[in-house]
Amino acid sequence: MSSFSDHEGEVAVRIARKIIETTILGQEPGEMKIPDRFKDYGGVFTTIYRHPSGNLRGCIGYSEPVMPIIKAIIRSAKSAAIRDFRFNPVKADELKNIIVSVSLLTKPVRLLFDTTKELPTLIKIGLHGLIVKDGSHTGLLLPQVPIEQGWDSKIFLNQVCVKAGLPHKLWRTKKIDLYTFTAEVFEETEPHGQVVRKDL
Repeated sequence: MSSFSDHEGEVAVRIARKIIETTILGQEPGEMKIPDRFKDYGGVFTTIYRHPSGNLRGCIGYSEPVMPIIKAIIRSAKSAAIRDFRFNPVKADELKNIIVSVSLLTKPVRLLFDTTKELPTLIKIGLHGLIVKDGSHTGLLLPQVPIEQGWDSKIFLNQVCVKAGLPHKLWRTKKIDLYTFTAEVFEETEPHGQVVRKDL
């Protein structure tokens, strides 16, 4: 059973889009009607894609439920637009050519395993997102990423290590801390278009 309704997912994306646009245009978002559920704490990521290529344009969020969902949507949307260090801030003339996607996350759970060899069998592509932690290094990849990239669980593990700035095969030789989480993903079908639940 889904944790969030399709309506709640649509509202999340509409709010994220509004925050992105008003941030870039230097406007105030004004009053926004939000579902009561968004007062709960939860992890949120906002992802921006170029349209129609589907190339990534920005992605920022919070893996832990450290603030109300509405605040996490607002902050992640603004940051994805102007604070993703991998990209220049989104420009006003790009707004008509971007897709907005919001991922609503479950609380991360530490992955328990006896040997590193069994790790790939514990990762379910299309279900799990991954977080790796090793000392001061932390990396996160959303569950939709390996599907979009065509990765299996071994490559997914490699790439989350790379995201953390670690050697890509470190998980094979060292018992690093790994966490899984799931996400419900809601995304525009086209710029300003219909919002749909994305099947992973």
